[in-house]
Amino acid sequence: MFEKILIANRGEIALRIQRACREMGIKTVAVHSEADAEAKYVKLADESVCIGPAPSSQSYLHVPAIISAAEVTDAQAIHPGYGFLSENADFAERVEKSGFVFIGPRAETIRLMGDKVSAKNAMNKAGVPCVPGVDGALPDDPKEIMRIAKFIGYPVIIKAAGGGGGRGMRVVHTEAALLNAVTMTKTEAQAAFNNPMVYMEKFLENPRHIEIQVLADQHGNAVFLGERDCSMQRRHQKIIEEAPAPLLNTKLRDKIGERCAEACRKIGYRGAGTFEFLYENNEFYFIEMNTRVQVEHPVTEMITGVDIVQQQIRIAAGEKLPFRQRDIQFKGHAVECRVNAEHPYTFVPSPGRITTWHVPGGPGIRVDSHVYANYFIPPHYDSMIGKIIAYGDTRDQAIARMRTALSEMAVEGIQTNIALHQELMQDAAFVRGGTNIHYLEHKLAERTKGK
Repeated sequence: MFEKILIANRGEIALRIQRACREMGIKTVAVHSEADAEAKYVKLADESVCIGPAPSSQSYLHVPAIISAAEVTDAQAIHPGYGFLSENADFAERVEKSGFVFIGPRAETIRLMGDKVSAKNAMNKAGVPCVPGVDGALPDDPKEIMRIAKFIGYPVIIKAAGGGGGRGMRVVHTEAALLNAVTMTKTEAQAAFNNPMVYMEKFLENPRHIEIQVLADQHGNAVFLGERDCSMQRRHQKIIEEAPAPLLNTKLRDKIGERCAEACRKIGYRGAGTFEFLYENNEFYFIEMNTRVQVEHPVTEMITGVDIVQQQIRIAAGEKLPFRQRDIQFKGHAVECRVNAEHPYTFVPSPGRITTWHVPGGPGIRVDSHVYANYFIPPHYDSMIGKIIAYGDTRDQAIARMRTALSEMAVEGIQTNIALHQELMQDAAFVRGGTNIHYLEHKLAERTKGK
């Protein structure tokens, strides 16, 4: 087992990784920008290294500074968390070539699954169902592009092969709008991902977003830890997640979960990962794989009892998975609300100093957050400042506990989206379960129209 791990991230995930390490008796190195010098995880780390000024391009994305920090502190491994460099194959390769262990998949696996076209091809070969479309990148010939769209059937969605996070995609409903949408998506893809390649799929009208959590070791063992429903989202950004997915056939879940585990074995996957699907009319359609830990991993931890971050570390250290699929038991229900420093309805970011910070407690309540009273939220990074997770024996109990937790949460000095979460926990469609990925967008549009 490692003696010291460098955490190449910030915010709540940096603290989450640090807690996993401390429980395992592993020392931690926190790297931070000048803007994050006062962060809780920096103060709690065994060692900390400032790696640059506030802009992430000069700190958290500055590979030489991170490698140097690992060298001067004698760290043995680097955990990338999520976001930033976590799915950057070049970074993973650089880490390994510099003599450190990258806590995540091999660079070639990240490349394979990071390119949406190659990922889709790999999943087709592994027997994982994909969204109807044409394999491979779109050609340059306008007539051929129009023929492909006609073959798939409108509406279609144009996606950047190197995309992610909801960027680099356009829905096209008519032939007249097709070629312009392809050109714009290519331009956006080149600017955002340095890769102009785009592909086309059938656009599903009312799908849910359901994902399968997997763990795989270096010895050919792989398991799935059930599913999460992440359909409550805005502009492709998740806001509420839950496990298990409501109104989902468990036999169907087990079937797709085993296919995901088998796909891991076939591609030689190592570490934690998530297969993301669109789910419509009792059919799963693969859209992408996240080769890292997810923001929403706590809901899976709550219903399985598996510490996903610790398993990432153990796998990277060469250990075998300590359980087989038959050992994984799903118990109860968990719901997670992402708490963001932003206006609850306009979503305008609200950086600044937190004057009051009081988190909820009680049975089944977990709060993952790096902030505290008098903490200053810098304007340079993602607006998420924490996550509230509510667990119950049933979904109704988990939702009831979340309502109580949200009513107890007190944050002053900045704006947060807690009011939106409170509204959604009372929303009849959400309480029923099974809302699609467009539900929140439509609900917010109705609110705006009403005013």
